[in-house]
Amino acid sequence: MGIVIKSEKEIAKMRQAGNVVAKVLKLLSEQIKPGMKTKELDIIAERELKRLGAESSFNGYHGFPANLCVSVNDEIVHGIPGDRVLKDSDIVSLDFGAIYNGFHGDAAVTVGVGKISQDARRLIETTQACLENGIAAARAGAKLGDVSAAIQEYAESRGYSVVREYTGHGIGREMHEDPQIPNCTEPPYGLQPGTGPVLKKGMTIALEPMLNVGDWHTRVAGDRWTVLTADGSLSAHFENTIAIDNNEPEVLTKVIYG
Repeated sequence: MGIVIKSEKEIAKMRQAGNVVAKVLKLLSEQIKPGMKTKELDIIAERELKRLGAESSFNGYHGFPANLCVSVNDEIVHGIPGDRVLKDSDIVSLDFGAIYNGFHGDAAVTVGVGKISQDARRLIETTQACLENGIAAARAGAKLGDVSAAIQEYAESRGYSVVREYTGHGIGREMHEDPQIPNCTEPPYGLQPGTGPVLKKGMTIALEPMLNVGDWHTRVAGDRWTVLTADGSLSAHFENTIAIDNNEPEVLTKVIYG
């Protein structure tokens, strides 16, 4: 496919899709509570998609059976909503994508259910900070490896491991476009600082660091979708869709609380 440079008009449409994603994630974050089944979150997401006149990026994608990925505790990503009941102290990653006017937005947040431990809170805060560091490094003229390094260096400075096999990605008319955006720098998974494609104005990408308390290795559950930490440790996931500009990148899926 190659890397696609978007026009101002196309980025405006992506801004609309991103706004849908941000609104839905905000609502889900506010409504999640102990005793709720994970499939209830998917029902809320589907209802809001219809209300906002958008479509799901995820439902049916390679056979995925829901509008929302809900990943709990040691689940990293691609969790399928179902009958699992959320408990006080759980942490939950909510990954959501929407199509509006032919363009995609994609974002993820990790939230606590009820009262969570200080260790879980620190993991969530660090993962969010890794995303922010990656966004800050994603400036026109930088190499993609500089973004990967910014994410990994902060994560490891705080004592966490970065998931290797799952990456960020380009996004636009398709949910997954070139380039892949690793969250680490080591081969064969990552890109060294100063290497990789040069970021240019008009590129639209989704950055999504996933951090584990323990080892970075993963396993896939029997449903063939849910990705878990191999050692059973907690994991957190944050993601935003951004547009590269000549100055600071624009976050197209920014969730604003309050």
